[in-house]
Amino acid sequence: MTKPWLPLEPDPLTTGPALTRFAVEAAERELGVMLPAAYVRTLEHCNGGFVIRGVFRTVFPTSWAEDHFEVTSVLGIGGVFGIDSTSDTSSKYLIAEWEYPEIGIVIAHTPSGGHDTVMLDYREAAPGQPCVVYVDEDRVPRKIAESFDEFAAGLTDALRAE
Repeated sequence: MTKPWLPLEPDPLTTGPALTRFAVEAAERELGVMLPAAYVRTLEHCNGGFVIRGVFRTVFPTSWAEDHFEVTSVLGIGGVFGIDSTSDTSSKYLIAEWEYPEIGIVIAHTPSGGHDTVMLDYREAAPGQPCVVYVDEDRVPRKIAESFDEFAAGLTDALRAE
């Protein structure tokens, strides 16, 4: 598996403590879902943090551009600011605060500070196999990847001429 991100510097709002199986199981209980194995493997390497490659190409226009959006960081598990916490960076809080659709879990921050996001979409998923969607200002989830692995593989350093 490609490691799509590493913290470039400590990020107290997205990097959690060293990941344990207990923390993953606790997060799954709190969120009511099975997390994708690829997401968990990535967090075992680095439990959230700033991304190295953060541009994701789309086949639809976004509030960013005609053909892409940017991800600045991915949320970790556990600790004060994990996706499963009770803080204002938890997935449940972000969904309520920004009125994202209640379809799954917020897993990434974008430079917009909440106007758009990336989520794991569990609406039609087998256990642990959600697709990945981009949610723009219109709050319509648009599928961008069939799996977390596909999402991670689609992140690039910058836009390249085709």
